[in-house]
Amino acid sequence: MRGLLIGRFQPFHRGHLSVVREIRRARPDAPLLLGIGSAQESFTWRNPFTAGERFEMIARAVDEAELERVEIVPVLDIQRHSIWVRYLEGLLPVFDRVYTNNPLTRLLFERGGYDVESPPLVDRRRYEGERLRGLLANDRGWKELVPPSVARYLESVGAPDRLRVLRTGEGRSSGGRRL
Repeated sequence: MRGLLIGRFQPFHRGHLSVVREIRRARPDAPLLLGIGSAQESFTWRNPFTAGERFEMIARAVDEAELERVEIVPVLDIQRHSIWVRYLEGLLPVFDRVYTNNPLTRLLFERGGYDVESPPLVDRRRYEGERLRGLLANDRGWKELVPPSVARYLESVGAPDRLRVLRTGEGRSSGGRRL
């Protein structure tokens, strides 16, 4: 069977990678689905990156870390908690275990009959998404918080400029880089 870890991964950082490594160590024979949550959201402060960009970040980090049997799938929000688990069952390959630290996600999957585990968080304060987005917007101190392949990718898509624009509504020109 497979495990499922859903996150927004805005952006994918070393804390996320540590959780993926730990899950793969605990269940080496079971593939792991990484669900890119809120896949329809992008270009906002909370969700600055597209599902495709998040897919690229994760794929590059997983490849760089030489992790095997990790599958990446975008997951759209449906805004109906009562049917969300059933929606995912119809959307995703079969999974038998869910990994989350989100209380609502835990409740919904437990009600759906799934085994739910809370993976250990790695230095949550340091790797908190909002903080990391702020560091990106200031273009300071963020590179050591993401895997090297993700840092290179974020630079290639002009992430610091994008976050600066999204945070303030202003910002300098992207210099030809894609926002």
